Amino acid sequence: MAKLEIVPEADGLELWRQLRASAEAAVREEPQLGSQMNAVILSHDDLAGALSFQIARKLADGEMGAMSVREVCLSAYAADPAIVAAAEADLRAVAERDPAIRNLLQPFLYFKGFQALQGWRVAHWLWTQGRETLAFHFQSRISELFQLDIHPGARMGKGLFLDHGTGIVIGETAVVGDNVSMLHNVTLGGTGAERGDRHPKIGKGVLLGAGAKVLGNIEVGDYAKVASGSVLLKPVPSGCTVAGVPARVVGCPTAAEPARTMDHTLADVVYDFVI
Repeated sequence: MAKLEIVPEADGLELWRQLRASAEAAVREEPQLGSQMNAVILSHDDLAGALSFQIARKLADGEMGAMSVREVCLSAYAADPAIVAAAEADLRAVAERDPAIRNLLQPFLYFKGFQALQGWRVAHWLWTQGRETLAFHFQSRISELFQLDIHPGARMGKGLFLDHGTGIVIGETAVVGDNVSMLHNVTLGGTGAERGDRHPKIGKGVLLGAGAKVLGNIEVGDYAKVASGSVLLKPVPSGCTVAGVPARVVGCPTAAEPARTMDHTLADVVYDFVI
């Protein structure tokens, strides 16, 4: 399929137009996919309709059918339009930060990180409404299907990029700011000793490298960077890069917006203090 122009700063209507164009191009190239493209995307009037259908066809099981899952999604979107706005921002984030993307069809239909995140957004809405059992059902299905385990009680912003997604674990009291990027096998967990508020607080624009483990009720400041494979147990100042086991500061300041540039390189200078 020829690569279609992607405009990361597009508004919701333009994103929807681009997604439909990608689906139409897919049908022309692979007619066997025509039924799928029509059911999931082309038969709907907007992103909310298509997204609810996609989540429903993925999360449905013997206990809860697709129609029931879709009704829950549509109820969430109607009650809180910010959920769809966050999904649009997530889609723009993938378009902006993933060099492998060919068109918006890829994340919408095939990228685990994006799909799991959209399912979690509905689960989180259920959690805020006191519907904890159904929220846990969504969490369980997302974990089974996509190999991501995000507690419905966690709080996460918009414009998130969960690259690859496999193995990501985010605990109940974790907070993730806007425009964060994280790769596979990232853990935002507790130390195993605390109760109550026990998970990390990740600032806006943070980049979390593959396999990074951030443990405990600690703050990672805005636009910080946690290198791949690091184990972080102490707070990180805004704009700093940390690396190692245990993690220590290896550079301040880091790139202005590491989550957007996806720059995983480390500074040549090694600091002689730990955090």
